[in-house]
Amino acid sequence: MDLILTNGKIYTMDKNRTVAEAMAVEDHIIRAVGSTEEILNLKKDNTIIYDLEGKTLLPGFNDSHMHLVNYGYSLTQVNLIGISSIGELNKRVSHFIDENKIEEGRWIRGRGWNQDYFTGEKRFPSRYDLDKISATNPIVVTRACGHVVVVNSKALEVLNIGKETEQIEGGQFDLDENGEPTGVFRENAVGLVYDNLPTPTIEEIKDMMRNAIRDMNKAGITSVGTDDFEALPDRNYENILKAYKELKEENKLNIRIYEQCLLSNIDKLQGFIDKGYRTSMGDNLFKIGPLKLLIDGSLGARTAALMKPYSDDPNTVGITTATDKELYNLVDLAHRNNIQVAIHGIGDKAMYMAFSAIEKSLKNSPKENHRHGIVHCQITDEYLLDKFKELNAIAYIQPIFLDYDWKIVRDRVGEAREKTSYNWKTMVNKGVAITCGSDSPVETFDVMKGIYEAVTRKDLDGNPKDGWLPEQKLTVDEAVYGYTMGGAYASFEEDIKGSLEVDKLADMVLLSEDIFNIDEEDIKNVDIHMTILGGKIVYI
Repeated sequence: MDLILTNGKIYTMDKNRTVAEAMAVEDHIIRAVGSTEEILNLKKDNTIIYDLEGKTLLPGFNDSHMHLVNYGYSLTQVNLIGISSIGELNKRVSHFIDENKIEEGRWIRGRGWNQDYFTGEKRFPSRYDLDKISATNPIVVTRACGHVVVVNSKALEVLNIGKETEQIEGGQFDLDENGEPTGVFRENAVGLVYDNLPTPTIEEIKDMMRNAIRDMNKAGITSVGTDDFEALPDRNYENILKAYKELKEENKLNIRIYEQCLLSNIDKLQGFIDKGYRTSMGDNLFKIGPLKLLIDGSLGARTAALMKPYSDDPNTVGITTATDKELYNLVDLAHRNNIQVAIHGIGDKAMYMAFSAIEKSLKNSPKENHRHGIVHCQITDEYLLDKFKELNAIAYIQPIFLDYDWKIVRDRVGEAREKTSYNWKTMVNKGVAITCGSDSPVETFDVMKGIYEAVTRKDLDGNPKDGWLPEQKLTVDEAVYGYTMGGAYASFEEDIKGSLEVDKLADMVLLSEDIFNIDEEDIKNVDIHMTILGGKIVYI
Protein backbone atom coordinates (compact mmCIF):
# COMPACT_ATOMS: atom_id res chain seq x y z
CA MET A 1 0.00 0.00 0.00
CA ASP A 2 1.15 3.56 -0.71
CA LEU A 3 -0.89 5.34 1.95
CA ILE A 4 -2.92 4.27 4.96
CA LEU A 5 -5.19 6.68 6.83
CA THR A 6 -6.11 5.62 10.37
CA ASN A 7 -8.19 6.68 13.39
CA GLY A 8 -10.59 8.92 11.54
CA LYS A 9 -14.28 9.41 11.08
CA ILE A 10 -14.62 8.56 7.41
CA TYR A 11 -17.99 9.41 5.88
CA THR A 12 -17.85 7.33 2.73
CA MET A 13 -21.05 8.75 1.19
CA ASP A 14 -21.81 5.30 -0.23
CA LYS A 15 -25.42 4.13 -0.61
CA ASN A 16 -25.47 2.79 2.95
CA ARG A 17 -23.77 5.93 4.31
CA THR A 18 -21.08 3.76 5.89
CA VAL A 19 -18.82 5.46 8.44
CA ALA A 20 -15.36 3.89 8.76
CA GLU A 21 -12.13 4.47 10.70
CA ALA A 22 -9.42 3.76 8.18
CA MET A 23 -8.56 3.45 4.52
CA ALA A 24 -5.78 2.03 2.35
CA VAL A 25 -4.67 3.61 -0.95
CA GLU A 26 -2.48 2.14 -3.68
CA ASP A 27 -1.81 3.37 -7.23
CA HIS A 28 -4.24 6.32 -6.84
CA ILE A 29 -7.10 3.96 -5.93
CA ILE A 30 -8.88 3.12 -2.68
CA ARG A 31 -8.07 -0.53 -1.97
CA ALA A 32 -9.71 -1.09 1.41
CA VAL A 33 -12.02 0.66 3.88
CA GLY A 34 -12.65 -0.54 7.43
CA SER A 35 -11.38 -0.38 11.00
CA THR A 36 -7.91 0.88 11.88
CA GLU A 37 -6.89 -2.60 13.02
CA GLU A 38 -8.02 -4.21 9.76
CA ILE A 39 -6.38 -1.65 7.51
CA LEU A 40 -3.05 -1.56 9.37
CA ASN A 41 -2.69 -5.27 8.61
CA LEU A 42 -2.29 -4.27 4.95
CA LYS A 43 0.75 -2.03 5.44
CA LYS A 44 4.02 -2.68 3.64
CA ASP A 45 7.57 -1.53 4.39
CA ASN A 46 7.21 1.65 2.33
CA THR A 47 3.60 2.49 3.29
CA ILE A 48 3.01 6.00 4.61
CA ILE A 49 0.78 5.94 7.71
CA TYR A 50 -1.24 9.08 8.44
CA ASP A 51 -3.14 9.37 11.72
CA LEU A 52 -6.35 11.36 11.19
CA GLU A 53 -6.62 11.92 14.97
CA GLY A 54 -10.38 11.52 14.95
CA LYS A 55 -11.01 14.19 12.34
CA THR A 56 -13.64 13.93 9.62
CA LEU A 57 -12.75 12.64 6.16
CA LEU A 58 -15.10 13.15 3.19
CA PRO A 59 -14.87 12.47 -0.53
CA GLY A 60 -13.06 15.27 -2.34
CA PHE A 61 -15.41 18.12 -3.18
CA ASN A 62 -16.68 18.53 -6.74
CA ASP A 63 -17.68 22.05 -7.79
CA SER A 64 -20.00 21.17 -10.65
CA HIS A 65 -20.09 24.58 -12.30
CA MET A 66 -17.47 27.30 -12.18
CA HIS A 67 -15.04 29.20 -14.39
CA LEU A 68 -11.55 28.07 -13.36
CA VAL A 69 -9.62 30.07 -15.96
CA ASN A 70 -11.76 33.14 -15.39
CA TYR A 71 -11.08 32.90 -11.67
CA GLY A 72 -7.35 32.68 -12.37
CA TYR A 73 -7.70 35.61 -14.79
CA SER A 74 -9.50 37.64 -12.11
CA LEU A 75 -6.48 37.28 -9.82
CA THR A 76 -4.53 39.45 -12.30
CA GLN A 77 -7.16 42.22 -12.16
CA VAL A 78 -8.41 44.84 -9.72
CA ASN A 79 -10.48 43.11 -7.04
CA LEU A 80 -13.79 44.99 -6.80
CA ILE A 81 -15.62 42.48 -4.63
CA GLY A 82 -17.46 44.06 -1.71
CA ILE A 83 -17.04 47.71 -2.69
CA SER A 84 -19.75 49.97 -1.30
CA SER A 85 -19.77 52.83 -3.82
CA ILE A 86 -18.61 54.04 -7.20
CA GLY A 87 -16.18 56.27 -5.34
CA GLU A 88 -14.59 53.22 -3.71
CA LEU A 89 -14.43 51.51 -7.11
CA ASN A 90 -12.48 54.48 -8.46
CA LYS A 91 -10.12 54.47 -5.47
CA ARG A 92 -9.32 50.75 -5.87
CA VAL A 93 -8.62 51.07 -9.59
CA SER A 94 -6.51 54.21 -9.07
CA HIS A 95 -4.53 52.47 -6.32
CA PHE A 96 -3.95 49.47 -8.63
CA ILE A 97 -2.60 51.76 -11.37
CA ASP A 98 -0.26 53.56 -8.95
CA GLU A 99 0.89 50.44 -7.10
CA ASN A 100 1.68 48.55 -10.31
CA LYS A 101 3.09 51.60 -12.10
CA ILE A 102 0.83 50.99 -15.10
CA GLU A 103 2.05 52.88 -18.13
CA GLU A 104 -0.26 55.06 -20.22
CA GLY A 105 -2.27 53.26 -22.89
CA ARG A 106 -2.31 49.89 -21.13
CA TRP A 107 -5.71 48.26 -20.49
CA ILE A 108 -6.88 48.11 -16.87
CA ARG A 109 -9.36 45.39 -15.87
CA GLY A 110 -11.37 44.98 -12.70
CA ARG A 111 -14.12 42.59 -11.57
CA GLY A 112 -16.57 42.04 -8.75
CA TRP A 113 -18.67 45.19 -8.23
CA ASN A 114 -22.38 44.86 -7.51
CA GLN A 115 -24.54 47.98 -7.46
CA ASP A 116 -26.97 46.40 -4.99
CA TYR A 117 -24.21 46.57 -2.37
CA PHE A 118 -23.67 50.29 -2.91
CA THR A 119 -24.71 52.62 -0.12
CA GLY A 120 -26.76 55.52 -1.37
CA GLU A 121 -27.28 55.48 -5.13
CA LYS A 122 -27.57 51.89 -6.38
CA ARG A 123 -26.75 52.36 -10.04
CA PHE A 124 -24.28 51.01 -12.56
CA PRO A 125 -21.09 53.06 -12.99
CA SER A 126 -20.73 54.88 -16.32
CA ARG A 127 -17.93 56.03 -18.62
CA TYR A 128 -18.05 59.41 -16.90
CA ASP A 129 -17.38 57.85 -13.49
CA LEU A 130 -14.42 55.87 -14.82
CA ASP A 131 -13.07 58.89 -16.69
CA LYS A 132 -12.21 60.36 -13.27
CA ILE A 133 -9.65 57.55 -12.89
CA SER A 134 -7.80 57.99 -16.16
CA ALA A 135 -8.14 59.64 -19.54
CA THR A 136 -5.11 57.81 -20.95
CA ASN A 137 -5.71 54.19 -19.90
CA PRO A 138 -8.64 52.22 -21.32
CA ILE A 139 -10.54 50.78 -18.33
CA VAL A 140 -13.10 47.97 -18.17
CA VAL A 141 -14.80 46.88 -14.95
CA THR A 142 -16.99 43.76 -14.91
CA ARG A 143 -20.01 43.29 -12.68
CA ALA A 144 -19.78 40.31 -10.29
CA CYS A 145 -22.13 38.24 -12.47
CA GLY A 146 -20.00 38.71 -15.60
CA HIS A 147 -23.02 39.75 -17.68
CA VAL A 148 -22.39 43.51 -17.58
CA VAL A 149 -19.21 45.52 -18.15
CA VAL A 150 -18.54 49.24 -17.98
CA VAL A 151 -15.75 51.06 -19.81
CA ASN A 152 -14.37 54.60 -19.77
CA SER A 153 -14.18 57.06 -22.67
CA LYS A 154 -10.62 56.06 -23.56
CA ALA A 155 -11.78 52.46 -23.97
CA LEU A 156 -14.66 53.55 -26.24
CA GLU A 157 -12.12 55.49 -28.29
CA VAL A 158 -9.77 52.49 -28.58
CA LEU A 159 -12.71 50.21 -29.42
CA ASN A 160 -14.05 52.76 -31.93
CA ILE A 161 -17.54 52.56 -30.45
CA GLY A 162 -19.76 55.62 -30.73
CA LYS A 163 -23.27 56.77 -31.51
CA GLU A 164 -23.04 55.33 -35.03
CA THR A 165 -22.14 51.82 -33.81
CA GLU A 166 -24.89 49.28 -34.43
CA GLN A 167 -26.41 47.36 -31.54
CA ILE A 168 -25.68 43.66 -31.34
CA GLU A 169 -28.30 40.88 -31.34
CA GLY A 170 -28.85 39.30 -27.92
CA GLY A 171 -27.30 42.23 -26.07
CA GLN A 172 -27.10 45.98 -25.87
CA PHE A 173 -24.89 48.90 -24.95
CA ASP A 174 -26.66 51.75 -23.19
CA LEU A 175 -27.07 55.18 -24.76
CA ASP A 176 -27.64 58.57 -23.11
CA GLU A 177 -30.21 61.17 -24.15
CA ASN A 178 -27.90 62.34 -26.94
CA GLY A 179 -27.48 58.85 -28.35
CA GLU A 180 -23.92 58.51 -27.03
CA PRO A 181 -22.74 55.26 -25.39
CA THR A 182 -22.71 55.51 -21.59
CA GLY A 183 -20.02 52.83 -21.33
CA VAL A 184 -22.43 50.11 -20.09
CA PHE A 185 -22.48 46.87 -22.11
CA ARG A 186 -24.90 43.99 -21.43
CA GLU A 187 -24.95 40.30 -22.45
CA ASN A 188 -23.77 39.66 -26.05
CA ALA A 189 -22.64 43.29 -26.34
CA VAL A 190 -19.96 42.48 -23.75
CA GLY A 191 -18.12 40.78 -26.62
CA LEU A 192 -17.60 44.17 -28.28
CA VAL A 193 -15.28 44.91 -25.38
CA TYR A 194 -13.81 41.54 -24.42
CA ASP A 195 -12.95 40.48 -27.96
CA ASN A 196 -10.60 43.43 -28.32
CA LEU A 197 -8.60 43.08 -25.11
CA PRO A 198 -4.99 41.78 -25.13
CA THR A 199 -4.83 37.97 -25.18
CA PRO A 200 -2.68 36.10 -22.60
CA THR A 201 0.03 33.70 -23.79
CA ILE A 202 -0.09 29.94 -23.13
CA GLU A 203 2.36 30.36 -20.25
CA GLU A 204 0.21 33.12 -18.77
CA ILE A 205 -2.85 30.90 -19.08
CA LYS A 206 -1.02 28.09 -17.29
CA ASP A 207 -0.05 30.48 -14.50
CA MET A 208 -3.72 31.44 -14.12
CA MET A 209 -4.67 27.77 -13.97
CA ARG A 210 -1.99 26.90 -11.40
CA ASN A 211 -2.99 29.80 -9.15
CA ALA A 212 -6.67 28.87 -9.41
CA ILE A 213 -6.04 25.18 -8.73
CA ARG A 214 -3.89 26.04 -5.70
CA ASP A 215 -6.74 28.02 -4.17
CA MET A 216 -9.31 25.36 -5.00
CA ASN A 217 -7.23 22.62 -3.39
CA LYS A 218 -7.14 24.78 -0.24
CA ALA A 219 -10.95 24.60 -0.28
CA GLY A 220 -10.93 20.79 -0.47
CA ILE A 221 -11.90 20.73 -4.16
CA THR A 222 -10.57 17.83 -6.22
CA SER A 223 -12.91 18.00 -9.23
CA VAL A 224 -14.59 20.82 -11.15
CA GLY A 225 -17.00 21.26 -13.99
CA THR A 226 -15.51 24.37 -15.56
CA ASP A 227 -16.59 26.66 -18.39
CA ASP A 228 -13.34 28.07 -19.84
CA PHE A 229 -13.56 28.26 -23.63
CA GLU A 230 -14.55 31.94 -23.81
CA ALA A 231 -12.81 33.13 -20.65
CA LEU A 232 -10.11 34.99 -22.59
CA PRO A 233 -10.35 37.67 -25.26
CA ASP A 234 -9.44 35.53 -28.27
CA ARG A 235 -12.02 32.84 -27.32
CA ASN A 236 -9.59 30.23 -28.70
CA TYR A 237 -10.54 26.98 -27.03
CA GLU A 238 -7.54 25.17 -28.51
CA ASN A 239 -5.27 27.37 -26.36
CA ILE A 240 -7.27 26.40 -23.27
CA LEU A 241 -7.01 22.71 -24.16
CA LYS A 242 -3.28 23.08 -24.88
CA ALA A 243 -2.64 24.75 -21.52
CA TYR A 244 -4.47 21.98 -19.63
CA LYS A 245 -2.61 19.33 -21.64
CA GLU A 246 0.77 20.85 -20.82
CA LEU A 247 -0.08 21.15 -17.12
CA LYS A 248 -1.06 17.50 -17.09
CA GLU A 249 2.17 16.48 -18.82
CA GLU A 250 4.12 18.53 -16.25
CA ASN A 251 2.27 16.73 -13.39
CA LYS A 252 0.88 20.08 -12.22
CA LEU A 253 -2.81 19.49 -12.91
CA ASN A 254 -3.80 18.89 -9.30
CA ILE A 255 -7.53 18.84 -9.96
CA ARG A 256 -9.86 16.82 -12.18
CA ILE A 257 -11.34 18.84 -15.02
CA TYR A 258 -14.69 18.26 -16.72
CA GLU A 259 -14.67 20.97 -19.37
CA GLN A 260 -18.04 22.60 -20.01
CA CYS A 261 -17.49 23.62 -23.62
CA LEU A 262 -18.98 27.04 -24.35
CA LEU A 263 -19.52 27.11 -28.12
CA SER A 264 -21.90 29.93 -28.91
CA ASN A 265 -22.92 29.25 -32.49
CA ILE A 266 -23.61 26.36 -34.84
CA ASP A 267 -20.41 26.81 -36.85
CA LYS A 268 -18.21 26.62 -33.75
CA LEU A 269 -20.05 23.53 -32.54
CA GLN A 270 -19.84 21.82 -35.92
CA GLY A 271 -16.13 22.57 -36.12
CA PHE A 272 -15.66 21.11 -32.62
CA ILE A 273 -17.52 17.96 -33.65
CA ASP A 274 -15.56 17.70 -36.90
CA LYS A 275 -12.34 17.65 -34.87
CA GLY A 276 -13.67 14.55 -33.10
CA TYR A 277 -14.44 16.04 -29.68
CA ARG A 278 -17.19 14.31 -27.71
CA THR A 279 -18.40 14.21 -24.11
CA SER A 280 -16.22 11.96 -21.87
CA MET A 281 -13.26 12.11 -24.25
CA GLY A 282 -10.08 12.21 -22.17
CA ASP A 283 -8.88 10.57 -18.97
CA ASN A 284 -9.49 10.81 -15.24
CA LEU A 285 -7.66 14.14 -14.99
CA PHE A 286 -9.13 15.95 -17.98
CA LYS A 287 -12.32 15.17 -19.88
CA ILE A 288 -14.46 16.94 -22.42
CA GLY A 289 -17.80 17.54 -20.76
CA PRO A 290 -21.06 19.01 -22.04
CA LEU A 291 -21.76 21.69 -24.58
CA LYS A 292 -22.33 24.81 -22.45
CA LEU A 293 -24.92 27.26 -23.76
CA LEU A 294 -25.97 30.72 -22.55
CA ILE A 295 -29.56 31.84 -23.03
CA ASP A 296 -29.99 34.70 -20.59
CA GLY A 297 -28.16 36.85 -18.08
CA SER A 298 -28.34 37.40 -14.35
CA LEU A 299 -31.06 38.37 -11.89
CA GLY A 300 -28.96 41.07 -10.24
CA ALA A 301 -28.37 42.84 -13.56
CA ARG A 302 -32.04 42.33 -14.61
CA THR A 303 -30.88 40.50 -17.74
CA ALA A 304 -32.23 37.08 -16.71
CA ALA A 305 -35.05 36.29 -19.17
CA LEU A 306 -38.50 36.22 -17.55
CA MET A 307 -41.91 35.21 -18.87
CA LYS A 308 -43.40 38.37 -17.32
CA PRO A 309 -41.79 41.77 -16.64
CA TYR A 310 -39.56 42.42 -13.66
CA SER A 311 -41.58 43.51 -10.65
CA ASP A 312 -39.15 46.36 -9.94
CA ASP A 313 -38.77 47.36 -13.59
CA PRO A 314 -41.92 46.66 -15.67
CA ASN A 315 -40.16 47.96 -18.78
CA THR A 316 -37.99 44.84 -19.14
CA VAL A 317 -38.30 41.06 -19.21
CA GLY A 318 -34.52 40.61 -19.42
CA ILE A 319 -32.48 39.49 -22.41
CA THR A 320 -32.46 36.25 -24.38
CA THR A 321 -29.15 35.71 -26.15
CA ALA A 322 -30.50 33.21 -28.71
CA THR A 323 -33.77 32.48 -30.49
CA ASP A 324 -35.74 29.28 -29.89
CA LYS A 325 -34.64 27.99 -33.30
CA GLU A 326 -30.96 28.80 -32.71
CA LEU A 327 -31.05 27.09 -29.33
CA TYR A 328 -32.81 24.00 -30.64
CA ASN A 329 -30.35 23.64 -33.53
CA LEU A 330 -27.42 23.73 -31.11
CA VAL A 331 -28.97 21.31 -28.62
CA ASP A 332 -30.08 18.88 -31.32
CA LEU A 333 -26.70 18.87 -33.09
CA ALA A 334 -24.94 18.16 -29.80
CA HIS A 335 -27.47 15.52 -28.74
CA ARG A 336 -27.22 13.64 -32.05
CA ASN A 337 -23.43 13.62 -31.74
CA ASN A 338 -23.30 12.21 -28.19
CA ILE A 339 -22.48 15.51 -26.55
CA GLN A 340 -24.16 16.26 -23.24
CA VAL A 341 -25.74 19.73 -22.90
CA ALA A 342 -25.63 22.12 -19.91
CA ILE A 343 -27.71 25.24 -20.51
CA HIS A 344 -27.36 28.45 -18.48
CA GLY A 345 -30.91 29.34 -17.45
CA ILE A 346 -31.63 31.76 -14.61
CA GLY A 347 -34.99 33.22 -15.63
CA ASP A 348 -38.10 31.10 -16.16
CA LYS A 349 -38.34 32.06 -19.86
CA ALA A 350 -34.80 30.79 -20.41
CA MET A 351 -35.67 27.46 -18.82
CA TYR A 352 -38.86 27.10 -20.85
CA MET A 353 -36.73 27.59 -23.96
CA ALA A 354 -34.11 25.12 -22.73
CA PHE A 355 -36.57 22.37 -21.89
CA SER A 356 -38.38 22.83 -25.19
CA ALA A 357 -35.13 22.33 -27.09
CA ILE A 358 -34.11 19.30 -25.00
CA GLU A 359 -37.54 17.70 -25.26
CA LYS A 360 -37.67 18.07 -29.05
CA SER A 361 -34.20 16.58 -29.39
CA LEU A 362 -35.11 13.63 -27.18
CA LYS A 363 -38.23 12.96 -29.23
CA ASN A 364 -36.23 12.99 -32.44
CA SER A 365 -33.39 10.87 -31.00
CA PRO A 366 -34.45 9.09 -27.79
CA LYS A 367 -31.64 8.56 -25.30
CA GLU A 368 -32.19 7.24 -21.79
CA ASN A 369 -28.97 8.39 -20.14
CA HIS A 370 -28.43 11.81 -21.73
CA ARG A 371 -27.79 13.76 -18.51
CA HIS A 372 -28.57 17.11 -20.09
CA GLY A 373 -29.17 19.83 -17.52
CA ILE A 374 -29.86 23.41 -16.59
CA VAL A 375 -27.21 25.54 -14.91
CA HIS A 376 -28.48 27.88 -12.15
CA CYS A 377 -32.24 27.14 -12.56
CA GLN A 378 -33.28 29.96 -10.25
CA ILE A 379 -36.69 31.43 -11.17
CA THR A 380 -38.84 28.33 -11.52
CA ASP A 381 -42.55 27.53 -11.40
CA GLU A 382 -44.37 24.25 -10.78
CA TYR A 383 -44.26 23.30 -14.48
CA LEU A 384 -40.49 23.74 -14.62
CA LEU A 385 -39.91 21.88 -11.36
CA ASP A 386 -41.87 18.93 -12.73
CA LYS A 387 -40.10 19.16 -16.09
CA PHE A 388 -36.72 18.50 -14.50
CA LYS A 389 -37.90 15.07 -13.36
CA GLU A 390 -39.97 14.34 -16.46
CA LEU A 391 -36.94 14.82 -18.73
CA ASN A 392 -34.41 13.44 -16.21
CA ALA A 393 -32.54 16.72 -16.44
CA ILE A 394 -29.80 17.65 -13.98
CA ALA A 395 -30.22 20.79 -11.87
CA TYR A 396 -26.86 22.52 -11.39
CA ILE A 397 -27.46 24.67 -8.31
CA GLN A 398 -25.22 27.17 -6.50
CA PRO A 399 -26.13 27.35 -2.79
CA ILE A 400 -23.72 30.24 -2.22
CA PHE A 401 -25.96 32.42 -4.42
CA LEU A 402 -28.32 32.78 -1.45
CA ASP A 403 -25.80 35.06 0.22
CA TYR A 404 -26.89 37.85 -2.12
CA ASP A 405 -29.94 36.66 -4.00
CA TRP A 406 -32.39 36.27 -1.10
CA LYS A 407 -32.21 40.04 -0.64
CA ILE A 408 -33.29 40.85 -4.22
CA VAL A 409 -35.55 38.02 -5.42
CA ARG A 410 -38.84 39.44 -4.14
CA ASP A 411 -38.00 42.88 -5.50
CA ARG A 412 -37.10 41.45 -8.90
CA VAL A 413 -39.93 38.95 -9.41
CA GLY A 414 -42.55 39.53 -6.70
CA GLU A 415 -43.78 37.27 -3.90
CA ALA A 416 -45.72 34.79 -6.06
CA ARG A 417 -42.75 33.91 -8.27
CA GLU A 418 -40.40 34.02 -5.29
CA LYS A 419 -42.18 31.13 -3.56
CA THR A 420 -41.42 28.62 -6.32
CA SER A 421 -37.86 29.81 -6.97
CA TYR A 422 -34.58 28.39 -5.64
CA ASN A 423 -36.72 25.39 -4.65
CA TRP A 424 -33.94 22.87 -4.04
CA LYS A 425 -35.73 20.75 -1.42
CA THR A 426 -38.72 20.46 -3.74
CA MET A 427 -36.36 19.24 -6.46
CA VAL A 428 -34.84 16.64 -4.14
CA ASN A 429 -38.30 15.49 -3.03
CA LYS A 430 -39.35 15.10 -6.67
CA GLY A 431 -36.29 12.93 -7.35
CA VAL A 432 -34.45 15.50 -9.45
CA ALA A 433 -30.68 14.98 -9.71
CA ILE A 434 -29.04 18.04 -8.16
CA THR A 435 -25.37 18.91 -8.20
CA CYS A 436 -23.75 21.80 -6.34
CA GLY A 437 -21.26 24.40 -7.48
CA SER A 438 -20.28 28.04 -7.05
CA ASP A 439 -20.12 29.77 -10.45
CA SER A 440 -16.79 31.21 -9.25
CA PRO A 441 -15.57 33.91 -9.73
CA VAL A 442 -19.16 35.15 -9.50
CA GLU A 443 -19.22 33.83 -5.91
CA THR A 444 -16.70 32.10 -3.65
CA PHE A 445 -15.97 28.41 -4.20
CA ASP A 446 -15.59 27.89 -0.42
CA VAL A 447 -17.59 24.67 -0.10
CA MET A 448 -18.11 25.04 3.65
CA LYS A 449 -19.90 28.30 3.02
CA GLY A 450 -21.94 26.67 0.25
CA ILE A 451 -23.04 23.79 2.49
CA TYR A 452 -23.89 26.22 5.29
CA GLU A 453 -26.15 28.26 2.98
CA ALA A 454 -27.81 25.14 1.59
CA VAL A 455 -28.78 23.83 5.03
CA THR A 456 -29.59 27.13 6.78
CA ARG A 457 -30.93 29.18 3.84
CA LYS A 458 -29.17 32.16 5.46
CA ASP A 459 -26.49 34.53 4.24
CA LEU A 460 -23.03 34.57 5.81
CA ASP A 461 -24.20 37.19 8.32
CA GLY A 462 -26.93 34.83 9.58
CA ASN A 463 -29.88 36.51 7.88
CA PRO A 464 -32.80 36.12 7.66
CA LYS A 465 -33.18 34.76 11.19
CA ASP A 466 -35.23 31.66 10.29
CA GLY A 467 -33.79 31.24 6.81
CA TRP A 468 -35.21 32.37 3.46
CA LEU A 469 -37.97 30.03 2.27
CA PRO A 470 -36.95 27.73 5.15
CA GLU A 471 -39.02 24.82 3.84
CA GLN A 472 -36.41 24.59 1.07
CA LYS A 473 -33.49 23.82 3.43
CA LEU A 474 -31.40 20.81 2.46
CA THR A 475 -30.06 18.39 5.06
CA VAL A 476 -26.30 18.27 5.57
CA ASP A 477 -26.30 14.85 3.89
CA GLU A 478 -28.15 16.22 0.84
CA ALA A 479 -25.78 19.15 0.55
CA VAL A 480 -22.63 17.02 0.91
CA TYR A 481 -24.06 14.61 -1.67
CA GLY A 482 -24.57 17.55 -4.03
CA TYR A 483 -20.89 18.49 -3.69
CA THR A 484 -19.61 14.90 -4.09
CA MET A 485 -21.73 12.21 -5.73
CA GLY A 486 -23.94 14.80 -7.42
CA GLY A 487 -20.99 16.22 -9.31
CA ALA A 488 -19.72 12.75 -10.19
CA TYR A 489 -23.12 11.83 -11.61
CA ALA A 490 -23.20 15.01 -13.71
CA SER A 491 -19.95 13.92 -15.38
CA PHE A 492 -20.91 10.23 -15.83
CA GLU A 493 -18.25 9.33 -13.23
CA GLU A 494 -20.26 8.06 -10.28
CA ASP A 495 -18.59 4.65 -10.67
CA ILE A 496 -15.07 6.05 -10.17
CA LYS A 497 -15.41 8.98 -7.75
CA GLY A 498 -17.79 10.91 -5.51
CA SER A 499 -17.68 8.43 -2.61
CA LEU A 500 -14.94 6.71 -0.62
CA GLU A 501 -15.38 3.12 -1.75
CA VAL A 502 -13.07 0.32 -2.81
CA ASP A 503 -11.82 0.67 -6.41
CA LYS A 504 -12.70 4.36 -6.62
CA LEU A 505 -10.22 7.21 -7.05
CA ALA A 506 -8.55 8.23 -3.80
CA ASP A 507 -9.83 11.83 -3.73
CA MET A 508 -10.67 13.11 -0.26
CA VAL A 509 -10.76 16.07 2.07
CA LEU A 510 -10.00 16.23 5.80
CA LEU A 511 -12.10 18.65 7.87
CA SER A 512 -11.43 20.23 11.24
CA GLU A 513 -14.94 19.37 12.48
CA ASP A 514 -17.63 16.75 11.94
CA ILE A 515 -20.12 18.81 9.93
CA PHE A 516 -22.80 16.15 10.45
CA ASN A 517 -22.71 16.67 14.20
CA ILE A 518 -22.09 20.36 14.85
CA ASP A 519 -24.42 23.34 14.97
CA GLU A 520 -25.38 24.18 11.39
CA GLU A 521 -24.47 27.81 12.06
CA ASP A 522 -20.84 26.74 12.55
CA ILE A 523 -20.45 24.85 9.27
CA LYS A 524 -19.24 27.96 7.43
CA ASN A 525 -16.27 28.21 9.83
CA VAL A 526 -15.01 24.63 9.41
CA ASP A 527 -11.41 24.49 8.16
CA ILE A 528 -9.90 22.29 5.48
CA HIS A 529 -6.92 20.46 6.98
CA MET A 530 -5.86 18.37 4.00
CA THR A 531 -6.82 17.66 0.40
CA ILE A 532 -5.80 14.43 -1.34
CA LEU A 533 -6.03 13.80 -5.08
CA GLY A 534 -5.48 10.24 -6.23
CA GLY A 535 -3.65 9.40 -3.01
CA LYS A 536 -1.35 12.44 -3.36
CA ILE A 537 -1.54 15.21 -0.78
CA VAL A 538 -2.09 18.43 -2.75
CA TYR A 539 -2.86 20.68 0.23
CA ILE A 540 -2.02 20.44 3.90
